[in-house]
Amino acid sequence: MMKGLSLPLLLPSCACYTCLRPAPPVLGPAPAGPTDITKILKKAGQFTVLLKLMRATSVDKQINAQLNNSNNGLTVFAPNDNAFASLKSGTLNQLSAEQQVELVQFHVVRITFSNPLRTQAGGSGKYEFPLSLTTSGSNVNISTGLTNATVAQTVYTDGQLAVYLVDKVLLPMSIFGPKPPAPAPAPAKPKKKPALASSPVADNVPVDTSGEGKLMVPGMMMVIGLSVVGTFYS
Repeated sequence: MMKGLSLPLLLPSCACYTCLRPAPPVLGPAPAGPTDITKILKKAGQFTVLLKLMRATSVDKQINAQLNNSNNGLTVFAPNDNAFASLKSGTLNQLSAEQQVELVQFHVVRITFSNPLRTQAGGSGKYEFPLSLTTSGSNVNISTGLTNATVAQTVYTDGQLAVYLVDKVLLPMSIFGPKPPAPAPAPAKPKKKPALASSPVADNVPVDTSGEGKLMVPGMMMVIGLSVVGTFYS
């Protein structure tokens, strides 16, 4: 029976450890000195990509600091290189630096008796990155909502840290899930119709305001008067 952290601690529904029947640990006795997740994974020899991610995001330092500066136990679900190779090309490169940190932290949980498990991704007090564990016979399965992985074997365990090999990279829904549709653009405002231009009126031409709509043109009456006089005397 494994000492220290074990899957039954994460799965209160399991009556005993023997129902899980994981493979024996890959590693031997714990290395001398403080617990070092980097040394553990490097010695196992099949976690090259995970190690690169841990170093690039400094999650390895966070894990070691937690293990060596507190009594809190940690469980790491470690995808091997084959698991990363099965990802769609470009999956990791499309992530921002913050998302890469969250992806690695998504594989780390504190010892807990709750299910779903609260991972270390998303910051303190947040519950945006849960993992659900189920058992089927001797198998322990992990679901993220997108990924269904199986705990393949125990990589390492001591009194404070347990590392388990999982056959798939655990993809959190909050990063890789479908994005909500973009809001529809606001309807365009109707263009204002140009005002109709008024008929031009000659400068200094008085407009009849009597209501009869007659236009008084200076000099016209004089011409009309002369025309009448000429007719009278013709």
